[in-house]
Amino acid sequence: MLSDDLIIAHTRAWIEKAVIGLNLCPFAKAVYVKEQIRFVVSKAEDSATLLAELQHELRVLQQTDPGRVDTTLLIHPCVLADFFDYNDFLGPADEVIESLGLAGEIQLAGFHPNYQFAHSGPADIENFTNRSPYPMLHLLRESSIERAVALFPEPDAIFQKNIQTLRRLGHEGWKELVRTA
Repeated sequence: MLSDDLIIAHTRAWIEKAVIGLNLCPFAKAVYVKEQIRFVVSKAEDSATLLAELQHELRVLQQTDPGRVDTTLLIHPCVLADFFDYNDFLGPADEVIESLGLAGEIQLAGFHPNYQFAHSGPADIENFTNRSPYPMLHLLRESSIERAVALFPEPDAIFQKNIQTLRRLGHEGWKELVRTA
């Protein structure tokens, strides 16, 4: 098992080179530079333990000043390595948000090494917009999303721009990018 520090270093390199470097998320750079991302490496080896950790991290995010922690990456390298198991987990994860009364306050975004959008093939380049070095749950404050979207003239165009970026980069370019991350 890799150390937490190494897992976080891999995740930071991915953020720097892919998420920020390719501008896949035009909102990521500000919180990254301000060090407002909380990186948490889970030791969970089953989904029940991960759900409990998610519940804890949701509470931490809710109770922490957004100026200190705006968003959390809950990285879980030991559980949900299969993308379809991970995808199935997102339903119960959303139920945890609702059970804590955080719907409309915090939402999840998914990242996984084998991420696959519905109606796409495993090797389709658009999937790589959500491919990360490890499975992770991104806990986002909805107020932060609303502020960021208000500053971006066409937020719906982000996904299409990302597909174009990845098509230009291609599979070999992506492999080189993440190899050096």
